[in-house]
Amino acid sequence: MNAVRTLTAAWLVLFSTMAFAQAVRELPDFTRLVDDQGNAVVNISTTQAVRRSGAVPQVPGMEDEEVLEFFRRFIPRQQPGPSPRPEARSLGSGFIISADGYILTNAHVVEGADEINVRFTDKREFKAKVIGADRRTDIAVIKIESPQQLPAVKFGDPTKLKVGEWVVAIGSPFGFENTVTAGIVSAKGRSLPQENFVPFIQTDVAINPGNSGGPLVNMRGEVVGINSQIYSRTGGFMGLSFAIPIDVALDIQKQLRDKGRVSRGRIGVVIQEVTRDHATSFGLDRPRGALVNSVEKGSPADKAGIEAADIILSFDGKQVESQSDLPRIVGSTRPGSQSAVEVFRKGKTQKLNITVAELQEDRVASSTTPDRSKPKADVPANRLGIVVGELSAEQRKGLNITHGVVVTEVRPDSKADVRKGDVLLTMVHKGQHTDLKSVEQFNKLLAGLDKNAVITLQLRRGESTAFVTISGLTDKG
Repeated sequence: MNAVRTLTAAWLVLFSTMAFAQAVRELPDFTRLVDDQGNAVVNISTTQAVRRSGAVPQVPGMEDEEVLEFFRRFIPRQQPGPSPRPEARSLGSGFIISADGYILTNAHVVEGADEINVRFTDKREFKAKVIGADRRTDIAVIKIESPQQLPAVKFGDPTKLKVGEWVVAIGSPFGFENTVTAGIVSAKGRSLPQENFVPFIQTDVAINPGNSGGPLVNMRGEVVGINSQIYSRTGGFMGLSFAIPIDVALDIQKQLRDKGRVSRGRIGVVIQEVTRDHATSFGLDRPRGALVNSVEKGSPADKAGIEAADIILSFDGKQVESQSDLPRIVGSTRPGSQSAVEVFRKGKTQKLNITVAELQEDRVASSTTPDRSKPKADVPANRLGIVVGELSAEQRKGLNITHGVVVTEVRPDSKADVRKGDVLLTMVHKGQHTDLKSVEQFNKLLAGLDKNAVITLQLRRGESTAFVTISGLTDKG
């Protein structure tokens, strides 16, 4: 009996040892990857003369702001107090993309620099010059002159990245050169506030100030992205890091090297996300595409026949699954080229052809139109809990519209996401689009709907046009 117990225990020990060895073998080993790619990663520091107006300017506080957590750039904060020398220094990372000394980094790392210093892992240092920078994608190309051939990174295909795949970041967080951190791909194609032209790779790789501009590398030792932004309350790592896909970066760097600037396409539409309620009221099979709020007069979209209330489903053969897809697709289209557009209009799909124009970087939004509406007393609300009034001929002329009713009052119990002064232009229900021409017509349309109806209203607010969806009406107005 004792022999059996001894044998069983021995087998358990052997099995546990084998299982542990197997688990160890399955853990990723980053050593070869770092050996292969580490020498091509550089530390970048910049010097900028401080243009003083009294005291040295300080970066605003990063802790617990009331606004949505903005995505922090990775430049370390300047310390308070007088500077010993009239210069400011920033720190970041970069990597060599060709043996003749071209380096990719982030635009915000070198922005405003009077002098750029590049340092290698073997302590060699070079002065660099900016070849070009693109603030919209946060990509910059710099160049150093070296008598020797330089080690360059290998590039991978970010479209083949899978969520859950191991990736590694190499950079200089807080100035600690050639620091390696690892994690997994958390998501792909992320759209961030004010960042319409980059489908970011989200990871949980530890990224901190100084990592900015460094490479994101897959397990095959290929660069698949450039670490660019973090999501943080404090300015430090909190598990959310974002990288620019390398294919986007390489396209930008080519344009910067060839022309010194980046050209992007534009078509002249204002769009919003298609929600589930929008899809229901428009008669679309599922929430997808980009809903056109308004079309700029004389723009490529206007000339192609795109209309407000169209839902753009595809552009240039590429599917538009969400609103954020369209700016990236249009922006990457060569200005002057012909592109096919598929739109969903009044329950049917249509195909249009459009000639893409070039986006001008200095385009400025128009000012808003003042609120001209006047409240009316003792007027019952309709089934949306709002009171609407007729537009005068002068108001229609001033707004350059031919139809619509104006919201004069919004009752406290209203479910409608509208404001006093909004002009309601069109109502959409079950794919049917109806222009609103009078108060009587609008309230009669509402009266004929089921209390659980889902409707979408196209409204004009100042110079902007938008769609709002309302689910459910009151029993009576």
